[in-house]
This record gives sequence, structure tokens and C-alpha cells, in this order.
Amino acid sequence: MYQYDEHDQRIVDERAAQFRGQVQRRLAGEITENEFKPLRLQNGLYMQLHAYMLRVAVPYGLLSSAQLRALATIARDYDKGYAHFTTRQNVQYNWPELEDVPKILDLLASVQMHAIQTSGNCIRNTTSDPLAGIAADELEDPRPYCELIRQWSTFHPEFAFLPRKFKIAVTGSRTDRAAVRIHDIGIRIVDNDAGERGFEILVGGGLGRTPHIAKVVRDFLPYEHLLSYLEAVLRVYNRYGRRDNKYKARIKIQVSEWGVEKFAAAVEEEWGHIKDSATALTRAEIDRIKGRFHTPSFEALPNEDLDALALTSDREFARFLKNNLRPHRVPGYTAIVISTKPKDRAPGDVSDSQLEALADLADRFGLGHVVVMHDQNVMMPNVKQADLKAVYAVLEEWDLHTANAGRVTDQICCPGLDFCNLANARSIPVALRIAERFDDQDYLDDLGDVSLKMSGCINACGHHHVGNIGILGIDKAGVEAYQLMLGGDPGDEASLGKIVGRAFSSDEIVDAVSTVLDTYATQRESADETFLDFYRRAGLDPFKESLYGTD
Repeated sequence: MYQYDEHDQRIVDERAAQFRGQVQRRLAGEITENEFKPLRLQNGLYMQLHAYMLRVAVPYGLLSSAQLRALATIARDYDKGYAHFTTRQNVQYNWPELEDVPKILDLLASVQMHAIQTSGNCIRNTTSDPLAGIAADELEDPRPYCELIRQWSTFHPEFAFLPRKFKIAVTGSRTDRAAVRIHDIGIRIVDNDAGERGFEILVGGGLGRTPHIAKVVRDFLPYEHLLSYLEAVLRVYNRYGRRDNKYKARIKIQVSEWGVEKFAAAVEEEWGHIKDSATALTRAEIDRIKGRFHTPSFEALPNEDLDALALTSDREFARFLKNNLRPHRVPGYTAIVISTKPKDRAPGDVSDSQLEALADLADRFGLGHVVVMHDQNVMMPNVKQADLKAVYAVLEEWDLHTANAGRVTDQICCPGLDFCNLANARSIPVALRIAERFDDQDYLDDLGDVSLKMSGCINACGHHHVGNIGILGIDKAGVEAYQLMLGGDPGDEASLGKIVGRAFSSDEIVDAVSTVLDTYATQRESADETFLDFYRRAGLDPFKESLYGTD
């Protein structure tokens, strides 16, 4: 965990105090809602369909046990008893009262948290690999670089009012678990042929109305130039981005319209003016940031025989060991995916009591912290393999033991029309019906890893474009309907899903998903052929025939 210094703490304390005064003026009628809007957005406060929504920043997904307890207090005292984990590794509250928000920000500041830059046309929370720091294929822990980006971008005067919101992801591993190819800027830590450490820079990814996969603009950037190069990218975007049309204002449109060669050339020219500026990094500065992180101390432990443990235990625990564990680079340890997707709860929702239970678990078994994942789950990254049975018992007690990580019911789902005034259709009820329909764990395990992602509108908060199965809620002549798309993937071979055909009604969409899964299950070449491999081999035709028949 990164530990604030006195400058970090003063920033969040002063911002909370400033917003308290702004709220008081709004409640007193001294400023209008239009005047208040830019102030609240700079503090993560949205107006949704029924109430305000507060988005809390969780830099690169890391949460300490103390922070979890503070989030639980907010959920219990200032919301309706739950919090919602998002695909940007953040936390949202859907029902805070305006007069309570300053108290919430004070509480967040007391545990080194805030809501700064979680909304508005600025650089949002920088995300990373949930396995950062423990992955065996990691060249270097990316989180110190995420922290450098956070410090560099916070309150940067040029980046406070960009043409549109801006998202950055960083990975330090050979396998992309940070979805860098669907971000405005994706950063991969790499070594060049000379063994020098640096970065591959990708620009122009994003989802929403016009999805794009990011393109490489620089295959190797020396580490010392990271911030100056990012600043050059942002300057070019800030200068030439399409401010005349908000639907074309993202950097992905600029890269697409210009072409990657022209865009890269403009960045190189701009970078030439600033590359030797004060933003140049030194190893001493990187080490200083690394020194602000509390590094876990691992014991020298043997690896447990997990196969034997599964054989001698109950079936559901064995399934949990198979589906919800992730490898750890340190012998005797493992990472646990804690699913927020039981069949009776909206994906990503966690109660105040469950947050406190997670805090207790982190202290007892997880070296004091957890990680919010891109798929709205939570990871305990540092669990002794010998403690797995004890951890599972606590998770089972708090209904956090669902063994569906990576399965169809481990679905991403935005709040949809139940909460969001931008949505065209409800997504949570559909997600619950999918979870109810596919409750046969043996069937799910036979299918293997299949990602399902759902959004209630074209803004794609549910990342439907990069789900193996994607569902998009649309308004069809005043009636909620759902487009089905297949073949999306955010990883190393990133791809955008393709629409299968006509949209389905609310009553049809779950049956359509069932037909898609059965088509794959009956037509795959072997049990080892994944859903994505089958789609890439067979294309849309088998699914179209199953869904719509033949003319």
C-alpha cells in the first residue's frame, strides 16, 4: 500500500474543506445547480436518475483494511447499506444526501482516500493488473508508476478540462490483465534488446459509442521520459481533440481520423520541446515512490498439495480452489478471487457487513489489504495456502464464497436504467435472471471461462464490446431491448465483439444467451477449445443459425 506523505494528506484535507463550503453555499441557495455542477463533478459527485452518486477513487485498486472499514461506515451511515465496485477499480455510493457528502469526504481523508478526479473531463483513476506485485510473469511492479501518474496528473492545470474524460492503464506483466488496449493510453513495462527497462506506449483505445483498440505509438520509451511523453500525448490531444462534438471528443477519434503515424509524429514533435523538462524521472525518484509503499513480508513456506486438499474436502470448496485461486510468485501463497456475483445480488454490490468481514479477513489472512478488480470482484492477493480452508469458512459465512470466477455468471454489469439517467434499458434485472438460469455449477465448469459483460447504454460502462458475450441495452421504439454481440476480448489479442443480428426483447435475452452457450457446448471440437477460440474458428454463422434459424 502507498502511504501518504504530508503533501498528499494536506491535499485531500484541503479539498474536503473546500467542498464543504461549496455544499453549504449550494444548500443555502447562494449558487445555482449549474454553478455547482462543475464543483461537484471535480469531487466525484454525480446526479443520477433518483439521487446523487458519489464515486470514490481507489488508486490502482489497492484498499487497506482500515479503508475497507471506512467504506463500510459510509455504506451503513450515509447510504442504504452497500457499496458498489466498478470496472475502474473504484467504489460508488448510489444514495448519499448532499448535506452528508462533506462528512463522507472527511472520513475518506482520515484513511488516505478521496473522490478527486473520479469524474469530469480529466485524467481518471489509473488502473493496473490486479495481480501487480505478485505475478510470476511480471517484469516490474507497475503500481509505483501508477502512483507517479496520479501525483503528476492531480490538479495539473492543463488537464483539468480536457475535451473528454481520459483513462490510463499500466501493466508490468507479459500477459495483459490490465486491458491496456482499450484505454486512452495503455502502458506496458518492457525491456528492449539491450536489456534496458522502459515502456511500450499505446494510444487511442476505448469503448463507448465508437469502440477502438489502441495502437502502438512508441514501441520503446526509456523509463526516465515516461511523464514527459505522456504530457506530450495529452498536449496534442488537448490542442486538437474534437471539442465541437462530445461524441467525437475522445482521443480514439483523433487517432482514428489522423492515423497513428500522423498522431505519433505530432507527439514526437511536441515531446521534443519538453522531454528534458523537470518531469524527467530519475531512479532516485522512482525509488522514493517505491519507498512509500508498504511491502508485505512473506514467510518461507512450502507449496501445499492443493489437489489433495480439494480431494479431501467438500465439493463446493474444491470448486472454489479450482475456479477462484490465482498463482502467486512466492511459494506457499496464493491469490483469492472473492466473487461479488451470487445469484441474488447485483454484480459488484457489497454490504457494509461484508466490507467489514473483508477487512477482518485481510488482517487475519491477507497481510492487511485487498485489490478491487476490473470485473467488479475483490482479490486477496497474499493468502497462505495453508489458510485456505479457514478463509473459505469465513467467506461462506458472509456469502462471499461463490466459486464462479471466470464463469458466465461472473458477469460485469453496469447499474443501467435502475440508477443511471443515461441508460436506455435495465441491466441488473437481466443479470439476476442470467445468474438464476445458469446456477448449475457443473454446466458452468464444463463451459469453462466465458466472459459476459453487459451495459445499459452505448456508453459501455459494462464493457460489453470486449465480453466474449456482450449485451447492450437499447431503446427500441420506447421498449427496452438488448443487442447480443460475440467475440470480444480485452487481453493480449484484444478484439471487439460483433453484433449477431436483430435485438432481443427483455423476455428473450436470457434464452438467447442460453442458445449461444449450448451452440458452443455442442459444436466445439473438444473440451479444451475455449468459447473465444471456437468463435474465432467458426465465426458468427453457427450462432446466427441457432438464434434465428435459416431463411
